[in-house]
Amino acid sequence: MKTVHVVAAVICEKDRVFATQRGYGAQKGGWEFPGGKIEPGETPQQALCREILEELDTRIRVEELLTCVEYDYPTFHLSMACYFASVVEGSLTLKEHAAARWLSKQELGSVAWLPPDREIAALLQTRLAATDAPGQGREAP
Repeated sequence: MKTVHVVAAVICEKDRVFATQRGYGAQKGGWEFPGGKIEPGETPQQALCREILEELDTRIRVEELLTCVEYDYPTFHLSMACYFASVVEGSLTLKEHAAARWLSKQELGSVAWLPPDREIAALLQTRLAATDAPGQGREAP
């Protein structure tokens, strides 16, 4: 089975996370963390910056790696590296997506995530809940 390597951005603002709804393809209508395929010769971080600029007309700073998700679709294997990111310049303008939302930790379960993104959303809920615990000083996950 062919493996497709992609990257996704978890863009955080205070206690909210940015999510996008696919506007095209077989996964149209599903919610995801924005990103895309890694092109030959690119690092994951370069690919993520390029994809967010192309899809959302926004420059980001790629931060720490959150997780890597492995998922088998019927015709290919997806390997997705998911990074925290922050906006450097731009306003997250939708160019390819049908919709977007800023989701609080309570709202992370309110959208129909694509299967690989469900794992990321669950991990984020856990991380965001930990920031509420006494002694935790981090605003975003």
